[in-house]
Amino acid sequence: MKIIRTKFKGLLIIKKQSYSDSRGYFRELFIQKILKKKFVFEYISKSKKNVLRGLHLQTKKPQGKLITILNGKVFDVALDLRKKSKTFGKYFSIILSDKENKSIYIPEGFAHGFCVLENDTLMHYKCTNYRDKKFEKGILWNDPKIKIKWPIKKPIISKKDKYQKNLNVFFKKNY
Repeated sequence: MKIIRTKFKGLLIIKKQSYSDSRGYFRELFIQKILKKKFVFEYISKSKKNVLRGLHLQTKKPQGKLITILNGKVFDVALDLRKKSKTFGKYFSIILSDKENKSIYIPEGFAHGFCVLENDTLMHYKCTNYRDKKFEKGILWNDPKIKIKWPIKKPIISKKDKYQKNLNVFFKKNY
């Protein structure tokens, strides 16, 4: 397992070991002594091609997330909302797929979103805090101030995500 640092403090790309032969493969997902994070909650999401989810976060009881693609491919986005950060208001994006065997660790204080590039994409999340519906918030996926270059033209979006606040309104209401 290899940790790759990004220009966003605490946001890491994790390149994992994979052992393959004619039967299939065996892959690492997480090694505590290397990442040194305590995860308390895990979940899986399955999505079809062109689904866009996000940008989501928890304002209280924030979550760090380790995201791994078990099947398929996504364009993954982490938006830095840490006010004292050098990269505040900027986003990091990466293509993640089951074929590359990379994960991303998104620290607390980021909003997260992704769009699905292949059918039947299966994502695995490990979180540093429990989900709390009362503190779930979001930022508009296509906020013109953020200028995320999503790789799809007509995303499939939930009602909740269609009507999220833009970044300026989010900060006026939540911080």
